[in-house]
Amino acid sequence: MRILKSNAILGLANSYIIDNPEPANISYMWNFGSLLGMCLVIQILTGIFLAMHYCPNVDLAFASVEHIMRDVNYGWAVRYVHANTASFFFLFMYFHVGRGLYYGSYKSPRILPWSIGVIILVLTMATAFLGYVLPYGQMSLWGATVITNLLSAIPWIGQDFVEFVWGGFSVNNATLNRFFSLHFLLPFILAALSAMHLLTIHEHGSSNPLGISGNTDRLPFHPYFVFKDLVTIVLFLLILSVFVFFYPNALGHSDNYIPANPMQTPPSIVPEWYLLPFYAILRSIPSKIVGVIAMFGSLLILLAMPILDTSRIRGNQFRPLSRFTFWLFVVDFLLLLWIGAQHPEYPYSDIGSYATIFYFVYFFAVVPGVGILENTLMDIAVSKKEK
Repeated sequence: MRILKSNAILGLANSYIIDNPEPANISYMWNFGSLLGMCLVIQILTGIFLAMHYCPNVDLAFASVEHIMRDVNYGWAVRYVHANTASFFFLFMYFHVGRGLYYGSYKSPRILPWSIGVIILVLTMATAFLGYVLPYGQMSLWGATVITNLLSAIPWIGQDFVEFVWGGFSVNNATLNRFFSLHFLLPFILAALSAMHLLTIHEHGSSNPLGISGNTDRLPFHPYFVFKDLVTIVLFLLILSVFVFFYPNALGHSDNYIPANPMQTPPSIVPEWYLLPFYAILRSIPSKIVGVIAMFGSLLILLAMPILDTSRIRGNQFRPLSRFTFWLFVVDFLLLLWIGAQHPEYPYSDIGSYATIFYFVYFFAVVPGVGILENTLMDIAVSKKEK
């Protein structure tokens, strides 16, 4: 029985990392999946170590983080690796999603892995937010207060639901305990979803830059793509080392080195940089409930891409108009990221409103409209050629 089990495990590993046939023309844009897997492993390992020393208590949380930094052997390195890898995690994830949007990886028969990937994105954001609260600095406290208060926009039960999440009438010990428990649990759920993501991709294989079937020209995953992935993994570890050892706080907020003070509001309450685009969407809408819906809708709308994309051609490689609108969307996303870090005042508030409108117009109007237009032009060209 043990021999059968070991053979099954070895056979499964062989089918994924040795003999798995991949299109020969996939570029380095397909390496973000392996980079995300590496980031997840780093986050789980460093998170387990940090959990051994962290105290989820409003009086001890900040001191326990300082204890990790000052007294635990190499605790500073573990914490900085954990914090900076979170930023790289989101950077790679945005590139991964962007690559999927550009090359049409959401089209059939890969709708299921795309949908699981969107769920992973949403849960990763939730995990990151929970982790940002745990050091219990000024930005942690007020960020948690502002974001959890968004739940009060739910009709009838909103305020009661906020107090249920808090475990009281404000952010307190119960809140930290709940956030710590969920922050520890969610990465393992993300690991399970990542395994499902790989299983569903394995069923039909990876897509490729040309958007056509790659069945005629495939190579085994090892050694060709293993070493190709190792190139970017080594490069990532080198860049991560530079941040950890030389610029450990470059991607964080200085206010989080101030102990949480519920009696003093920071001049500007902002989340981590990777959540800024969606924070900008939230702030750009005056209505609280509509802003919350728009913020979550800006993520969940990715699930509708297989329906919204009306083009008969996969990806943007041979669609110049669609490629142009895609890069406009990228500029808009970066603009929202910048606006999210600014004070909500003129002219930033107006720019944020226009950028938010374009964000949703792109998905609901530009993507289907360009697809229909390109299909029509293609039909006209074919009919002329037949004549």
